[in-house]
Amino acid sequence: MKKLFFSLMCLCTLGTHADEGMWTLYNLPTAIYDQMKQYGFELPMEQLYQSDNAVKNAVVNFGGYCSGVVVSPDGLVFTNHHCGFDAIRSHSTVEHDYMLNGFYAKSYEEELPNDDLFVSFMIEQKDVTDSIMPHIEGKLPYDRGSVVDSIENAWQKAIREQDSTLRVELKPFYEGNKYYLTTYRDFNDVRLVFTVPKSMGKFGGETDNWMWPRQTCDFSVFRIYANPKTNGPANYSKDNVPYHPASWAPVSLQGYKPGDFAMIMGYPGSTSRYLSSYGIQERRDAINAPRVQVREVKQKVMWRHMRSSEAVRIMYESKYASSSNYWKNSIGMNKCIDSIGLIGQKRQFEERIRQWQDTTGYLKGKLDFDTLQSLYQKRLALTRIRTIFRETFFSFDDQLTLRAWRSSWGMKVEGPADKPKKQYYTFADNTKEWDEATDCELLTTLIRNYRQQVSSDYLPDFYQTIDKQFHGDYAAYVAALYRKSVLMKSGKPIYFNKKSHDKDLGVKYGISISEIMAKINADLDDYRSAIAQQEQWLCAAVLRMEQDLPNYSDANFTMRMTYGQIGEYTLGGRPSGYYTTARSLWEKMQLADQNVEYFAEPVMHELLSSKDFGPYADKLTGTMQLCFLSNNDITGGNSGSPIFNGRGELLGLAFDGNWDSLASDIFFDRQLARTINVDVRYMLFMMDRWGHADRLIREINAK
Repeated sequence: MKKLFFSLMCLCTLGTHADEGMWTLYNLPTAIYDQMKQYGFELPMEQLYQSDNAVKNAVVNFGGYCSGVVVSPDGLVFTNHHCGFDAIRSHSTVEHDYMLNGFYAKSYEEELPNDDLFVSFMIEQKDVTDSIMPHIEGKLPYDRGSVVDSIENAWQKAIREQDSTLRVELKPFYEGNKYYLTTYRDFNDVRLVFTVPKSMGKFGGETDNWMWPRQTCDFSVFRIYANPKTNGPANYSKDNVPYHPASWAPVSLQGYKPGDFAMIMGYPGSTSRYLSSYGIQERRDAINAPRVQVREVKQKVMWRHMRSSEAVRIMYESKYASSSNYWKNSIGMNKCIDSIGLIGQKRQFEERIRQWQDTTGYLKGKLDFDTLQSLYQKRLALTRIRTIFRETFFSFDDQLTLRAWRSSWGMKVEGPADKPKKQYYTFADNTKEWDEATDCELLTTLIRNYRQQVSSDYLPDFYQTIDKQFHGDYAAYVAALYRKSVLMKSGKPIYFNKKSHDKDLGVKYGISISEIMAKINADLDDYRSAIAQQEQWLCAAVLRMEQDLPNYSDANFTMRMTYGQIGEYTLGGRPSGYYTTARSLWEKMQLADQNVEYFAEPVMHELLSSKDFGPYADKLTGTMQLCFLSNNDITGGNSGSPIFNGRGELLGLAFDGNWDSLASDIFFDRQLARTINVDVRYMLFMMDRWGHADRLIREINAK
């Protein structure tokens, strides 16, 4: 039945369906707004994007990798716990383990600043395609980047002359058939205010990740600080004050019921809905599958060391969480691709495009499916090698490899560029952030695995050193790297133009992996532009064939809106339910002896077994609801995105998708795709009853 449903959808259209779509706001189609009203949206259209109190004004890009929402007149920001994870980790020590035990700043003075953390507000967005196309006409897709960058730099300079607090981003949409310019205002002083213990913020761990039902209290609270004179952006200073936004998202305690309108705004990272069937096959076989293999190897090493030492756990938990998230996602995506026959179904749709092309002549002599198939087949093995290389040497899991890359990127020069007197790099002393034993075993395991997975043509030269100088002993080679290489010296300059520099074991390691990366990229260059051009023409054909339908562009970490409804799904004849309860969480806690990821402190057992949840209890069910489902269309980057009701009031935060629809980055399955959201009432309950954060509760002033 599922395959039949999918076939019908693919053969009918790749255009939007009622609750599918990641829509840009400035040009939202009227047909989409009309559909939103039918679902229960009550605000005028201008209050989405244009008005002074538009909903979009409260939504932020959090850190360049997540989303968030401003919820108070003093700049409080809600985002996911896993989005704030690294900031929480950076403040944690064995003595004060905020990641394990949680944190609450009882005053502004106790709120914790974070290096390199920022939030961005989108000011406006506009279509600048007509200004861009004359400059890139006739250029291959991979040759356009430098031209687009130069135009972006010029526009950036111009807008900074008008307002120094603004920046712009120029990005391609619709596979490069359109270009939009987005203006942002960044705030660089963002401080940690509140986080629940890890037992709640990551409850269920990898066991429950991408799964339903969920009980994870996946939220954390930060505050934006501003220049006290201008209320504008400022770098960190003890003199900065809480930011006072012109508007913020009102928080609702009214809850939801099945069929209620639900809208999510945020920054979805990347989707590939227009991707060809051949591209999907490459994604499955040459990206997802090898990613799973390498990450599984590295995660086993991390997990063993993390379990043996609290200090090591603090150092590596963020890396482990980041790695395991898309390890499991890749497993689930491949499972979904195969179970719904996605590649075959997409080819049926491409056959329809081919027939339409034969009839209309559109892009005849340009878009060619046989050429596209041939190009993908030729680069499949190389893409697999590139994935393994990146997962091994470009994920920065160990300190030595990280320093090898950073030293090559960030070299500092004294003297004239043509005859530099000194070339050097200085590494800060960060020995508290990594463990030598863990790092050494990680790198040893990864380089051994790399050799087992790729052909000899793509082996870096350091493998010859292992064979000849270390007699095939990977561990001995890695130990020598960490103990003897100049790269592992911290706190003083490392000079690159000394005669002895190129003889250093670590430097030679870095050079050898750089050379292989260059070789892989050069070999891929034979196919990149040609494939990108065919994919761009394919997208253009879809848009032309479906010109009477509204079509959204693939996600590219710009603000998008997705609308839908609250509700469950049915799989195998079994309804999923659309929310979880405190009781269900308490029952899982009782299984901690069997699964450590269900552990929670005694106080959590007490709080969640309560019969009185006060204002946080749902009016209809009488219990506190923890997480709930909606059929909104999200992907990575949407983590921390606010979910609103039809009046623009905050119901909670999106934090995950469900296992049964993990192919949604490529195809949105309307029957199964669901967003998992944490209920704002659960969040406030934890702030109130566990954190006793009275000042924050008053500040948020939920209704």
